Amino acid sequence: MIELNVSELREKAPSLHAGDRVLLSGTVYTARDAAHKRLFELLDRGEALPFALDGAVIYYTGPTPAHDGRPVGSCGPTTSIRMDKFTPRLLDLGLAGIIGKGERGEDVCAAIGKNRAVYFSAVGGAGALMASAVVSAEEIAFHELGCESIKRLTVKDLPLTVAIDCTGGNIFRDEKKKYRTV
Repeated sequence: MIELNVSELREKAPSLHAGDRVLLSGTVYTARDAAHKRLFELLDRGEALPFALDGAVIYYTGPTPAHDGRPVGSCGPTTSIRMDKFTPRLLDLGLAGIIGKGERGEDVCAAIGKNRAVYFSAVGGAGALMASAVVSAEEIAFHELGCESIKRLTVKDLPLTVAIDCTGGNIFRDEKKKYRTV
């Protein structure tokens, strides 16, 4: 298990390999489909984004409301391919990491390599487990989107797997090959 802080991601990305298990700590930002659309509207108008992309990590999640004194409720990943049309541009602007679930398109894989970034896979269906790693949460943009607003999360030991690394490793492609019998 690799313990990794978001602030080290850019430096350590080349040493991470598809299949590595990571405990990620630091600041991550939540954004799903609607928030990505809003981010692109800001970019297209030349306006400032609600957080700096350089070295940032976006987690494709829409946390449910907090309860029992926790910062968030359930905080599981959403299907990443829905953000594929947005991802290459965000990576080109400095995004260092993405957290989600499921495969990514070829354009995203190429942009991950080109930008020395990392795509982490989170366990789907384990929103309570993922929420247990959230230390704090603050809504920072697009309040009207409800659970899909952008939030700044501080996480401690968020359990992830490197799904696509910046050297071309891809668990979705490579692992399928291991199990094909035809």
